[in-house]
Amino acid sequence: MEFSVPIELFDFQSREVTIGGITKVVYFSGVGPAVIVMPEMPGISPDLIRFARWVREAGFTVFLPSLFGKDGAIPQVREGIVIFKRACVSFEFRTLASNGSSPIVDWLRGLAKQAHVEVGGKGVGAIGMCFTGNFALTMMLEPSMLAAVLCQPSLPLDDPAGINMSPEELTEVKKRLRQENLEILAYRFSGDVHCREERFCAYKKELGDLFVDRVLPDNAANSKPPPFFDKVIASPHSVVTAHLIDEVGQPTLKARDEIISFLKMRLKD
Repeated sequence: MEFSVPIELFDFQSREVTIGGITKVVYFSGVGPAVIVMPEMPGISPDLIRFARWVREAGFTVFLPSLFGKDGAIPQVREGIVIFKRACVSFEFRTLASNGSSPIVDWLRGLAKQAHVEVGGKGVGAIGMCFTGNFALTMMLEPSMLAAVLCQPSLPLDDPAGINMSPEELTEVKKRLRQENLEILAYRFSGDVHCREERFCAYKKELGDLFVDRVLPDNAANSKPPPFFDKVIASPHSVVTAHLIDEVGQPTLKARDEIISFLKMRLKD
């Protein structure tokens, strides 16, 4: 079933996707291997859409699932806080330290499998951001997944060194990465208070050289992000969206280009 698309997503199509009894709207556009771009809190913002278009223009079919918030809206303070609180109590997300990943990851793995069947190619890529940052790692349990990028993974909220997946899941992901010579690409700002050094150290401890981390200096962040990021996030955070500076030579733009090169290397023949 198709739905009307917000004006900010005028060049995308949309449909409902039901997997495991969970139904979500997914926006999609492009030609080429599938790449799932997951939203950051508080939703599919214009900055996220800009990034999705960059990925599409690089030769990929972008799948943009609507997981929370108002699609296409500029992140404002009051609305963003409401969306954040709602997500924190949703059964789909495990925002605090636990022995398992968020239930929504099962749906996302199913989306990766379905997207691969639809568009073909070597496999699927996924980029998680903030609230969804770690989801891309757990999605590597889906065989069609070949490229995972973690941008400022922020869950669990109560444990800076937490990884947000069970030991069994982590063991299986590590096994697959080793067997298939795959790696994980990850980004954060040095002073990010929501994705701190402890988390990347925990990933590095578990994954070793399979975890390729990039830590950008705080002065590389856009100093005038949308209100929610300025007042609520209140630190350099969103590497390729709200805090990206779209100017030649900027570290955040180099991060975008590195992500796209990584996707090309893993997904294109």
